[in-house]
Amino acid sequence: MSNSPAQDTLAQDFVAFAVESRVLRFGEFKTKAGRLSPYFFNAGLFDDGAKLGRLAEFYARRLVASGLQFDMLFGPAYKGITLAAAVSIELARLGQNKPFAYNRKEAKDHGEGGTLVGAPVQGRVLIIDDVISAGTSVRESIEMIRAAGATPCGVTIALDRQEKATVTTATGPQEAAESAVQQVQGQYGLPVVAIATLADLMGFLDVQSDAALVSARPAVQAYRQRYGV
Repeated sequence: MSNSPAQDTLAQDFVAFAVESRVLRFGEFKTKAGRLSPYFFNAGLFDDGAKLGRLAEFYARRLVASGLQFDMLFGPAYKGITLAAAVSIELARLGQNKPFAYNRKEAKDHGEGGTLVGAPVQGRVLIIDDVISAGTSVRESIEMIRAAGATPCGVTIALDRQEKATVTTATGPQEAAESAVQQVQGQYGLPVVAIATLADLMGFLDVQSDAALVSARPAVQAYRQRYGV
């Protein structure tokens, strides 16, 4: 799904919001893949009502603009839980009242039992998460949704890092030709809708006058050239 100019504005506004909220930071950070990244995106830092509400607004606006059809939201534990709840509230405010569900990490043997909580998982189910790094969370979510007799119809994330995934081989970790997002799209045939991408982040840095942001750009550009897809 390509970004229209209006959606590009949405992406730029989101990157600015993430930087202001200190959710998107610049420096030197080690990724799960062992790479030294010049930026770090931690959606767990959308940690108060105002920030979470604005984040939900960005997700909802992107989803409405994407035209993706879905019946409900599914949030994988743990970050996906608050995302599914917050975005369902915002979608209802926009006139699209969607149920949501999430999983718990450990099965419960009393009360309602099981690992799924919330609305019955049925119909076309949209998985919501913050990023796709290894694709593990998406894979597990797809299995749970299918086991419930429903159909996964897509994934929505806040930021697409647009970098090569790593795959485990007999000789150790190897760089894949595709990103984790591309792997999910190819392996499962599911669209992935991101509020913003690494390209949007570069576009944001291109027009900044703040010295700290200007100085961050060369490292982000070099990282993109080295690991980007």
